[in-house]
Amino acid sequence: MKLHELSPAFGSTKEAKRIGRGHGSGNGKTAGKGHKGQKARAGHGMRPGFEGGQMPLQRRVPKRGFNNIFAEEVIAINVSALNVFEDGAVVDAAALADKGIVKKASYPVKVLGKGEITKKLTVKLNAFSVSAAEKIAAAGGKTEVI
Repeated sequence: MKLHELSPAFGSTKEAKRIGRGHGSGNGKTAGKGHKGQKARAGHGMRPGFEGGQMPLQRRVPKRGFNNIFAEEVIAINVSALNVFEDGAVVDAAALADKGIVKKASYPVKVLGKGEITKKLTVKLNAFSVSAAEKIAAAGGKTEVI
């Protein structure tokens, strides 16, 4: 194959729509813009959501609630999820990500108290519920808030 033999894949390109080139072309006379009106004029642009002066949808629907832009996303895991580690292991966000319990090690992680733990672990994470800390300590492990 040579450079002059190259051509785009079939269907990946199409001819430009040539408007205003006579009514035999199918896009002559008004050039696909209909008869007069705002959208037939040059430079007509209307902003997204504009409804011709009618109250736009985004202003008609009721607004509810509050979205805190400073809220931090905290990943919550249950204490029963820690049973996948070996006895005596040190559990941190990177170890949880390696096991697939959390997607990213960069997010803060909080341990909640649902379930039981049977392993003696040292858990170094961002937050613990009171019941989770008690269960880890009862199993002989330690909790460290980082």
